[in-house]
Amino acid sequence: MAAEPTHVVLDSSALKALAHPLRVSLLGALRRYGPATATQLGQRLSISSGSASYHLRQLERAGLVADDTTRGNARDRWWRAAHRSTTLRIQDLDPTDDDAVDTYLRSVAANYTLLLQQAVNERATLPSAWRGTLEMSDYLLRLTPDEAKTLAVRLHTVVREFRYDVPENRAPEDADRVSVILQVLPQPETASEDGRDGDGLG
Repeated sequence: MAAEPTHVVLDSSALKALAHPLRVSLLGALRRYGPATATQLGQRLSISSGSASYHLRQLERAGLVADDTTRGNARDRWWRAAHRSTTLRIQDLDPTDDDAVDTYLRSVAANYTLLLQQAVNERATLPSAWRGTLEMSDYLLRLTPDEAKTLAVRLHTVVREFRYDVPENRAPEDADRVSVILQVLPQPETASEDGRDGDGLG
């Protein structure tokens, strides 16, 4: 069976450490591109190495990044992601964490937007075999909360049938990295002042 990536379930401490857009970007870069120094990460994200170092130390305190002891020397400290994926279980968190949850989700959404734009911009330069694989679809459904949760579970189940991007998984020569972004976005209609349903989008 193909190996699954190690993952972390965000507790209050880890969530608050990630409630900053730059820290989400730093962790994402380490997961996507592998171990790096603060200088390298700063160049990739267009920030100073000092800023990268500061935020990496905050992530380290929360157990989200760690030293890569196989690299570096006395001058250059190399960092690696402590886990390959993150799980957020909002229902398990304290209501006092709501602000941190919202900040974290906004940061993730911003990173997804950047990734999507980059994929669209680079589509024309992809090898011909990959050019037609980019998929952007949306469906407007009318579901109950339980049905929405069931949908998310089923989508995750389908994705897990495929090969994860982890070193332990041997892949065919023509395999390459593919990002799959799952989004179930509740859009409940609110009642208008006159008692009628408000206008739904879509």
